[in-house]
Amino acid sequence: MQQKDSWLLPEGIEELLPQEAKYLENLRGNLLRLFSCWGYELVIPPMIDFIDSLLTGSGHDLDLQTFKLTDQISGKTLGLRADMTPQVARMDAHQLNREWPTRLCYAGTVLHTRGDSLEKTRSPMQIGAELYGHSGIESDVEVIHLMLETLAQAGLLDIHLDLGHVGIFRGLSGQAGLNRIAESDLFDVLQRKAKPELEELLNQLDIKEDVKLMLIRLPELNGGKDVLRKARELLSAADAKVKQAMTDLENIAVKLEKRYDSLPVSFDLAELRGYHYHTGVVFAAFVPDVGREIARGGRYDNIGAVFGRARPATGFSADLKMLALIGKRAMQEPKITRIFAPYKDDPALNDKIRDLRTEGHCVIQQLPGQLGTENEMGCSAVLVQENQDWTIKLINE
Repeated sequence: MQQKDSWLLPEGIEELLPQEAKYLENLRGNLLRLFSCWGYELVIPPMIDFIDSLLTGSGHDLDLQTFKLTDQISGKTLGLRADMTPQVARMDAHQLNREWPTRLCYAGTVLHTRGDSLEKTRSPMQIGAELYGHSGIESDVEVIHLMLETLAQAGLLDIHLDLGHVGIFRGLSGQAGLNRIAESDLFDVLQRKAKPELEELLNQLDIKEDVKLMLIRLPELNGGKDVLRKARELLSAADAKVKQAMTDLENIAVKLEKRYDSLPVSFDLAELRGYHYHTGVVFAAFVPDVGREIARGGRYDNIGAVFGRARPATGFSADLKMLALIGKRAMQEPKITRIFAPYKDDPALNDKIRDLRTEGHCVIQQLPGQLGTENEMGCSAVLVQENQDWTIKLINE
């Protein structure tokens, strides 16, 4: 006998009907082909995993978002993945174990115990890309480029990029000598940008006046490029780690401006998105009329340490269902060829790489100081400069 309302789904859990499902699957395939053209290899993490693996380096927030159950075989606690990044980091650190930069991508459903205040879904389809094994800002820039190309492929062109760096708050907290409880309280107040509470809290702490003043002014440091100049003045007493973080942001912004001269970029030096997880630059993409980021990412070095091998890492992710909802893009069938490109800050080279990727070729660009030859990275051709032009040359020629 059919129960009343048996057709209802749990709150925040959706099903897709044929037309929606077809569009979503076409978009998924299209984006995975884009990732492949950049040299990112597809991996498929398991839906269920040991809870310790799922929560590696993620902090309290992801713990609350993870459904948990007991394994009837081992007796250990398992979790339904709420984020695939820790699982992908395990693959890089343990199973793949490469010395050179590794590019991985993924797409699949994750489950959350609760939806957020704006996006009610508890079953987003996470799609993303991670770059392991390179600590320079060049890999951060590559990942941001790929995120922007992903959004363009999904039909989202009116993008605003927000940049921050958790190293600024970490450095100031360390300079202030805060213990874990005081740092957590300060983090909470800064996230809410509650300046009266911030001043009250800092006045209760025994820290130097110059450090206290820098922390009080930190929430003011958001806006356009002039924010970085202002930060140099207001944070002049900060230690070398804080100043290096600001330099990294400046250099990333310069590199992005060369490629996307009309891209609106803002900076928020008090942005602590993923503070317990990220270690360096953080970024997010926004579009008009959507009250939250549509893609986000950042640097999270050494996440693989718990799996036996610490590696620098940077990446981004987005909800594929959200991208499908707010953007449209025709599906293409590119032909893939694997080409190795040298690292060089050359506009002609950048244009050539982008043209080749648009045509469906897989182009892997060298990162400074990396290990691994063209052959080891599976390339059959290289880009070489002849006269003033960049041309493709087969490796065996």
